[in-house]
Amino acid sequence: MSDKRPSRLSALQTRATVFAALGDETRLEVVSKLLTGEPQSIARLTDGTHLTRQAVTKHLRVLEEAGVVRSARSGREVLFELVPRPIEDARAYLDRIAQQWDDALARLKAFVEK
Repeated sequence: MSDKRPSRLSALQTRATVFAALGDETRLEVVSKLLTGEPQSIARLTDGTHLTRQAVTKHLRVLEEAGVVRSARSGREVLFELVPRPIEDARAYLDRIAQQWDDALARLKAFVEK
């Protein structure tokens, strides 16, 4: 068996985990707050929302497991920051799929027009 298959499967699993993590409205809201680039506490992430700190913490853990955010302790607080690489990889994957669809539609159009 080839060594490429397990790494490809792993890449697909990683992307699926990222898509699942980003497939929630609350988690997308949290990610958008982290787009500032500066690490933020749970208190800052819940500010201006109807969510409890416990609810945001649960969503942050899902995002962290997907590799989209990372946490670090700073004194008594835990700060969370965005890790853009998994999102960039997911976007590149969607771009490749979109290009495949565009190519398939162009072939279909050329065939129909013949």
